[in-house]
Amino acid sequence: MAKKAKTVYVCQECGYESAQWMGQCVCGAWNSFVEEKVLPDIKEDTRRRTTTTEAKPSLLKKVGSLSYERVDTGIGELNRVLGGGMVKGSLTLISGEPGIGKSTIIIQAAANIASRGKTVLYVSGEESEEQIKLRADRVCKSISESLFVLAETNIENVEIVCENLNPDFLIVDSIQTMYSNQLDSAPGSISQVRQVGNQLMRLGKTRNIPIFIVAHVTKSGDLAGPKTVEHLVDCVLNFTGERDQELRVLRSYKNRFGTTSEIGAFMMEGSGLTEVTDISATFLENSEERTEGSVTTAIYEGSRPVMFEIQSLVTPASGMGFARRTSVGIDNTRLSMIIAVMEKKVGLPLGGQDIYVNVVGGIRPEGTGTDIAVALAIFSSFKRIAPSARTLALGEVGLTGDLRPVRNAEKIVKEAARLGYEQIIMPRSNADKFKGSVDGCMIVGVKDIREAIRAYAGK
Repeated sequence: MAKKAKTVYVCQECGYESAQWMGQCVCGAWNSFVEEKVLPDIKEDTRRRTTTTEAKPSLLKKVGSLSYERVDTGIGELNRVLGGGMVKGSLTLISGEPGIGKSTIIIQAAANIASRGKTVLYVSGEESEEQIKLRADRVCKSISESLFVLAETNIENVEIVCENLNPDFLIVDSIQTMYSNQLDSAPGSISQVRQVGNQLMRLGKTRNIPIFIVAHVTKSGDLAGPKTVEHLVDCVLNFTGERDQELRVLRSYKNRFGTTSEIGAFMMEGSGLTEVTDISATFLENSEERTEGSVTTAIYEGSRPVMFEIQSLVTPASGMGFARRTSVGIDNTRLSMIIAVMEKKVGLPLGGQDIYVNVVGGIRPEGTGTDIAVALAIFSSFKRIAPSARTLALGEVGLTGDLRPVRNAEKIVKEAARLGYEQIIMPRSNADKFKGSVDGCMIVGVKDIREAIRAYAGK
């Protein structure tokens, strides 16, 4: 009599395995366990590897550095984020919300590589070949005869096609739709995603094929599936942007062959994604005007400064109850701290005011270098005071009201001077490196938030 196959219950949120079904997982998720069959145990003698040579450690000092051969995607902003192009044999995971442009940028890169005579295979488990062709006709200038498409969800069949076609570039869209014959669980489950990821890694490394893998995201914006896939791949890219706006930002969260501080900017148009080389100009369309409640600030991303506008609206609280604190692009906890500092150190009566803060353009800046811009925007809107000059402000606000220095201030100052800003308000420790002005732009060093307000108002 055949033995009954063993099963295990796997959490689809974190991958935790349990011998019996549980209503709540250790990660806190409810009703997330799915029954899956366990792979048969491999005999001990088959686990042992036989090698012809004895394994020996190497001295790290004598290990030579490899020069990785990169593949040009034909998209400058994508190459920038990847560190100069795709590395052969590398696995790149790209994620983003539905409709953000993942499949669009991939088909554009595929068409560019195929136009140079390289063989490209686009594997889609979500769309038919006709749907991919319609998108390619819309976003690609021409379709090369070296670009192949395959509507398939079985990873073993994909491996067979790769053996016969021997592509120079492989795209899998998406990993949640693929499944392996070695498992009985449904596509998209924790076990299937982990198994398919391992098989794709083996395929890319053994055949030296760069692979792009599209992944779904959860409601919170995190990558769906087990974290082991993120550790498995060489590069993790994330597409962000608002659906009602055209700007898209591509950011690298992990890159074994480059930096993770670079970003790429694109505009979504009817003909596909177009590169944005001057991202600051996109966020500063009305920067010539001096408007109350609006302050320009900057962050340094990768190898270039990015300037954008922070707007604030302060109005008396309506109705009974607590005043509202609403922000878009700025962390709410950080906003509450800045408001508390302004009430305590500046004396602004903001307790009965509704405060709204917005970062124009949909960008979500990281770090604390934009604190002073948020504070000045709130002050400007509350007092209904416009800046005395075309001003850029940057610096971190501490709980004592003092301003802390920011990184890469020199490069931000040079870019601001090029764009015609008249004054830059920054922490005194940063301003001491300059001699009062740079190319006609006055550098105002301030110690605390009170001095920053006086410089902003021209007092």
